[in-house]
Amino acid sequence: MTGPEADSKADWKAEWQPVIDAVGRDFAPETRMGADAVERGAIRRYLEPLELDCALHTDPEAARAAGFADVTMPYTGVVAWTIPPMWRPGERLFDSADRDAQPVRSPINNQEMTLGPKTTGFFATDIALDFLRPVTAGERIGRRSNRLLSCTPKETSVGRGAFLKWESDIVTEDGEVVARIRIGTYAYVPKTEGDE
Repeated sequence: MTGPEADSKADWKAEWQPVIDAVGRDFAPETRMGADAVERGAIRRYLEPLELDCALHTDPEAARAAGFADVTMPYTGVVAWTIPPMWRPGERLFDSADRDAQPVRSPINNQEMTLGPKTTGFFATDIALDFLRPVTAGERIGRRSNRLLSCTPKETSVGRGAFLKWESDIVTEDGEVVARIRIGTYAYVPKTEGDE
């Protein structure tokens, strides 16, 4: 491929070079706590649709006998308690009634990314967690850091963008690391009708 089409392809990929150069940088070194502490009722509601029957999650005495301060949150549910609130009373989260309207702000997209091209599409591609210990009822957890591990520009069927890999620590209010999380994302500019 040569000519203007080749130049256009090279240009959009070149816009991602500052992001590629930032691999290793921490875009959010501060700790952001989840909206609420983990509580027994929320654990119970999490377990119900799964019918996940484990005494460590349901019986405080069994959990204490196993060495925990209280019932534990299943590992698969921990991430939800690291998410800061998206909405607060008096605020407006959506400024459009459009069908595919996005929130004005969201703690789960790539808003910390101040480098590279502006993107309007975003989704997670994969997630991996390494746990050091379970989270127990009564603890409030959050995320510390958002280290960029990789950036790979790529055009896909949904648009042009980049696959990004991020790493954060899941921490307690005291700063104890209870897990490490790695999330893959794709940030992109969606294709419009007529794009090929």
